[in-house]
Amino acid sequence: MAIRKKVTKGSQAWVYPLPALLIGTVIDGKANFMTAAWGSVANAEPPMLCVAIRRSRHTRKGIEAGAAFSVNVAAASQAREVDFCGIESGANLDKAARCGFTVFYGMHDKAPLIAECPVNLECTVAQIVELPTHSLVIADIRESHVSEDCLTDGKLDIAKVDPIVYVTSPARKYARLGDWVADGFSTGLSLKT
Repeated sequence: MAIRKKVTKGSQAWVYPLPALLIGTVIDGKANFMTAAWGSVANAEPPMLCVAIRRSRHTRKGIEAGAAFSVNVAAASQAREVDFCGIESGANLDKAARCGFTVFYGMHDKAPLIAECPVNLECTVAQIVELPTHSLVIADIRESHVSEDCLTDGKLDIAKVDPIVYVTSPARKYARLGDWVADGFSTGLSLKT
């Protein structure tokens, strides 16, 4: 393996891939979804995850009020909807309706799930750590739902899930396992009408 010449670029959060997750919660009795790319597994036993959300986000308010939320893993074919949920606020419109999501609930009425997404995780808040710009929400995964067509021999088949990931600047694109699928922060604009 060749040694690569390095250039210092200061403090950067360059960790890849970034999953393009749809975070769901209930605010004022209405299901709301936002796109978050800063999410990860946080613990194995019990299963936990974390997601970083700006305190100013509408969804952040719902997570705190309901102490629960969902993580919906979208497929690459859902790039337009994922992008739209990241560029519009649920404070201004019903994103679930605009995107044509079929919302369902599992064991928790404050964690709306998207039937069209191949994987859905119901979560309850374990802890919220306030960081300088974001709240790091650490959650217990209470239940997982997977589309039957994304299973092989009863196990999750990631190729069938075809998850969408986000690549930050300068590309600002969504990808699937290396292939570009859409331009970030613009493909969802067609849903604004």
